[in-house]
Amino acid sequence: MSAAGTGKRVLVTGATGKVGRATIARLLAEPRFASFTVRALCHSRTLDPAPRLEIARGSIAQRAAVDEAMAGVTHVLHLATCKETPESIMDVTVKGLFGLLEASRGSPTFQQFILIGGDAGMGHCVWPHPIPVTETQKHSAYPGCYALSKVLEEVMLEQYYIQYDLDGCCLRAPWIMEKDDFKYQMSFGTDVFGGIRWREYVGAERADQYAAEGAVAQMQDAEGRPLLRNFVHLDDLVGAILLAVDQAGARRQTFNICMDEPVDYGRVGSYLSETRGLRAIPVRTQFHSTWLDNSKARFRLGWRPLYDLPKLIDAAYDYQRASDDPRIVWYPG
Repeated sequence: MSAAGTGKRVLVTGATGKVGRATIARLLAEPRFASFTVRALCHSRTLDPAPRLEIARGSIAQRAAVDEAMAGVTHVLHLATCKETPESIMDVTVKGLFGLLEASRGSPTFQQFILIGGDAGMGHCVWPHPIPVTETQKHSAYPGCYALSKVLEEVMLEQYYIQYDLDGCCLRAPWIMEKDDFKYQMSFGTDVFGGIRWREYVGAERADQYAAEGAVAQMQDAEGRPLLRNFVHLDDLVGAILLAVDQAGARRQTFNICMDEPVDYGRVGSYLSETRGLRAIPVRTQFHSTWLDNSKARFRLGWRPLYDLPKLIDAAYDYQRASDDPRIVWYPG
């Protein structure tokens, strides 16, 4: 089926997040999707008006809001999620997804459901993985409600394939990088981006010294070796989303969407030393290396990530963040 058909409308949940905004911009800009209308489901934030963009208001946890947003929809791109927020995560990720799937299977216009999953459901870095993680491996969530929610989402979608012959796919992504994110996830300063606070490993005094000289944290695994950790650049994930739309090879499939090789923090330290004169400080952690295998996405979707390690590093270090472009973390974790 071609995406160039008439009367197509894609509902995007989590539309105001970084993936939602970037995907909507591409959907509205690319000629392939010129016949698509984009409907953004917005709750606490909204988007600027644009041609072919509709704004639906309401919480995904409310079935009435979901049913109203689903009216006339042919495609669903489900991005809405929570992190470690036990008080709301089941309403958003389980109840919200259930409402979307129920509305999809009962809709006369529905055609395809695309879920953005996460490698948290595979226990990335927390549980040892002695071989590359493929889509056939069993789920193994690490402790916490977020990882559990990613497992429940994938399982629920798979069951709707079986129960109702629903057409859909899951794109399982690791940590999504954009702008200068990758640079600041290695910072010893209070400006660190992400869940690991390097100051807690080395102490505040040493962390301040390292931050003052511009040194970076070189993450090591539980055995003292440079960690291998999976990432995907925002541009590459959006590219995979657009490729999956109406593609027969995506039907009822799960795909790992990540770089061809995980980031090797040993190579990161060497590259930054050679290209930018920065010192890498080894920091031993309790985590384990994981290799997420993207072969299936490359084979079935024809997708190729554009970002390798040097490009990921250079893009982050060369990025100049404007004063009106603050880094905002919308949820804890």
